[in-house]
Amino acid sequence: MWLADGWKDYEVLDCSSGEKLERWGNYILVRPDPQVIWNTPKKAWGWQKRNGHYHRSSKGGGEWEFFDLPKQWSVHYRNMTFHLKPFHFKHTGLFPEQAVNWDWCAKKIKQCSYPVKVLNLFAYTGGATLSAAMAGASVTHVDASKGMVTWAKENAVSSGLKDAPIRWLVDDCVKFVEREIRRGSRYDAIIMDPPSYGRGPKGEIWKIEESIYSFIQLCSRLLSDHPLFFVINSYTTGLQPAVLAYMLQLELKRFGGKISADEIGIPVSSNGFILPCGACGRFEM
Repeated sequence: MWLADGWKDYEVLDCSSGEKLERWGNYILVRPDPQVIWNTPKKAWGWQKRNGHYHRSSKGGGEWEFFDLPKQWSVHYRNMTFHLKPFHFKHTGLFPEQAVNWDWCAKKIKQCSYPVKVLNLFAYTGGATLSAAMAGASVTHVDASKGMVTWAKENAVSSGLKDAPIRWLVDDCVKFVEREIRRGSRYDAIIMDPPSYGRGPKGEIWKIEESIYSFIQLCSRLLSDHPLFFVINSYTTGLQPAVLAYMLQLELKRFGGKISADEIGIPVSSNGFILPCGACGRFEM
């Protein structure tokens, strides 16, 4: 398993009964997690001192309960700054487990002997974008949500990347890739973190099981003659690491290189467990 174990401002303190206890900087949150199907005594100190608790509804969705939690605060990872705020569907604006991919991509970029162009699709609030830009790459950041792109820009400014070579685009990822193919654009590296289900800015529907393989096929046409890497992440049940590896193998074998896949996870402080947080596939030269 690939571990996001480089955090100082984030920590999974404990997990039990379908919930995880997390420290985000100076604040403690309790959020549901479908992987936590065991029941153990909630003895970790934070369970009773939480600042926010997201309660899942039996009818779907849920709502936050707050205990002295600011509307927005910040955490740091290496030299990057991320603004956080609790919003619908239990999220905070950051997936900390993705730090393991940020570090991997940054290392590949720093070791590369030529300037690297990165395409970050379904780019959310910009963790991978910021990390790649700090490593020296020029980045095209694409997400269908205007609010998420604005949030990512704010994170970039706070991280000292206001003038970094980053293109910020609000667009449907599939349609953007199709246009880039027609324009003859090429990228040395592609990162994607597609949702299980989503809608584009004009109502375009995305269902990952139906769309992901054909989308990988499309994206492979944007790769330069000597690509550096291709990373795909998935939180969708059923898309196991081997499935991601097979899709990458089928579409990228013409380049040679190496393909690997695994679960990604975060250490749990109270018991030494590793909390699974999805699957990831990587192609690298």
